[in-house]
Amino acid sequence: MLVKTFASAVHGVDAQTITVEVNTGGTVMAGKPFYHLVGLPDNAVKEGFQRFEAAVKNVGYRMERLKTVVNLAPADIRKEGSAYDVPIAIGYLAATRQIGAELLDKYLIMGELSLDGSLRPIKGALPIAIQARKEKFRGIILPRQNAREAAIVNDLEVYGVENLREAATFLNGESQLAPIEINTREEFFDNQGWYDVDFSDVKGQENIKRALELAAAGGHNVILIGPPGAGKTMLARRLPTILPPLSLHEALETTKIHSVAGVLPPDAALITRRPFRAPHHTISDVALVGGGTHPSPGEISLAHHGVLFLDELPEFKRTVLEVLRQPMEERRVTISRAKSTVEYPAGFMLVASMNPCPCGYYNHPEKECVCGPGVVKKYLSKISGPLLDRIDLHVEVTPVSYDELSSQARTSVTSQDIITRVIQARQLQAERFQAHKDIFCNAQMPSRMVHEVCQVNQAGLTLIKKAMERLQLSARAYDRILKVARTAADLDASPDIKIEHLAEAIHFRSLDREGWAG
Repeated sequence: MLVKTFASAVHGVDAQTITVEVNTGGTVMAGKPFYHLVGLPDNAVKEGFQRFEAAVKNVGYRMERLKTVVNLAPADIRKEGSAYDVPIAIGYLAATRQIGAELLDKYLIMGELSLDGSLRPIKGALPIAIQARKEKFRGIILPRQNAREAAIVNDLEVYGVENLREAATFLNGESQLAPIEINTREEFFDNQGWYDVDFSDVKGQENIKRALELAAAGGHNVILIGPPGAGKTMLARRLPTILPPLSLHEALETTKIHSVAGVLPPDAALITRRPFRAPHHTISDVALVGGGTHPSPGEISLAHHGVLFLDELPEFKRTVLEVLRQPMEERRVTISRAKSTVEYPAGFMLVASMNPCPCGYYNHPEKECVCGPGVVKKYLSKISGPLLDRIDLHVEVTPVSYDELSSQARTSVTSQDIITRVIQARQLQAERFQAHKDIFCNAQMPSRMVHEVCQVNQAGLTLIKKAMERLQLSARAYDRILKVARTAADLDASPDIKIEHLAEAIHFRSLDREGWAG
């Protein structure tokens, strides 16, 4: 008997429906296998036969020694992972007439089987549910751990099941299951905007707070340079608290990426806070940008709509840092293989930190640097000029004095104070770029638009000219200065870029200053 069930394959951050055809019948010759799996499966799919055979027996059904052929169509797409166990098992039960097949074309089924018949969670439940709704399936059956994630999709019945028998009896009409229901907007707004850190935790460092406010308001990349213990990491970890809240569309897009990567927390439904990713400096280039034998999102995609923090930037391998250059410009990364191409979004804010020299105390107000002549320049040369050009704000972080640390009289500015100004500046930018669907903030302006939007007067042009001649800035650095100045003007609600806005933008190009590294 031939039976069809429906599953799904994840490709990039989207899903494609897979038809699972199970045909049983005919005699099996002695010594010959009775189970055949075709349709370009990988080893994890092939090994599923051992799991589903044990699971079928352990939940009270029988395995019949009939010739069984399973085809995963379309056959020219490689099928990866263990999530095809349940649709194959359900198809086999229907093909051997142990359950009815009437409801099988109305539901998309996914799940990995344990030997006792229980279901293990899968990756990519959200894009799979989105595809199921698009193709007009009535519902989706999947492991209970993934049910809340899939239930974010409206107009789709989502059933989370514990084991194979629960799914089989439901499809056979012997039992009823209650669909998981989630109010997407309620889930989104109830969990939005809560952080356990705040800028009020940081004493002093007003100059650095201003730089991060500029970065948040315009979506600019930033590098913090300072000695150990100056507060670089502490400040960077508080940057998400002053970024505008995620929109529902951004939350869904971010959740899709984390779902495909399999890093969503258990029973999670929706990511409602901007991601903050901080990979260790020993990370490989594939782990950072994505890819691998079976392509999966890297750290830059997991930081989409959020912050990618690279601590101790010069300690990262040169090849790792260089692969960042193109994704930083294009806000996406393309993984090309011989037979397929996968594209992942990568619209992240880069925040990097570094010591000014190997010992960490170059330009320190109290401690003496012990690095030899030329060592500082050699240390900074680990970061290429093209990468530094793509970082808008270079900020020197100086140690906080004892008086500032111990002072109880001064109340530091809170994240809420800063985010109010940031949101107002972002609203001005949203109005400015409303005719451009791919541009949302000043940092994303292409060069041709910079000269239209960032008009400066003659005094401003003179200041920029002197800065470029003295600092020997590149054309890209010139654009960066104009973008940051435009953001500073937006924070002041000024329609024009004033000379003080340009001066502030030039001030935050520390690494370009003549003689900075000796």
